[in-house]
Amino acid sequence: MTNYYATLPKKRMAAAALIRDESGNILIVKPTYRPDWLLPGGIIEENESPRQACHRELHEELGVDGSVQRLLCIDYSGPDGEKTENLQFIFDGGIFHPTQIVSFQLPVGELSEFRFVTLPDALALLHPKIAKRLPHCLTALTIPFTAYLEEGDLIEEFGTGK
Repeated sequence: MTNYYATLPKKRMAAAALIRDESGNILIVKPTYRPDWLLPGGIIEENESPRQACHRELHEELGVDGSVQRLLCIDYSGPDGEKTENLQFIFDGGIFHPTQIVSFQLPVGELSEFRFVTLPDALALLHPKIAKRLPHCLTALTIPFTAYLEEGDLIEEFGTGK
């Protein structure tokens, strides 16, 4: 008898935080292992919730215990070359003050730098899939709602942020 659950499809999942500075600029990080910039975050590990993963990744990537707040968006992406389908969760990481920013400690060998940039600069530097979801996340911050996206396209808005 086979385990039914072992026969089910596997999806990759990741969680990231949308962090801003006091001027509203967006935090992006430069990985050493790929050409594009990313929002801080990473893969959700086994037996870890998306929120827990986001909190862990902020600690690992920035050396801070940031505040992982409201879920801004979930984005489904289908298979892409060798990459399997995945779900991306983006949370509001809040506003960081200068005293918090100067304490960032990037993991050697994983991230080479970070920047707080304007939206146009973020859109130009981020991986195209992340850049496509970023405006939806910024809108979700202000309205508020949670956006459900597929391939970066808005499919539905949920809730009032409560």
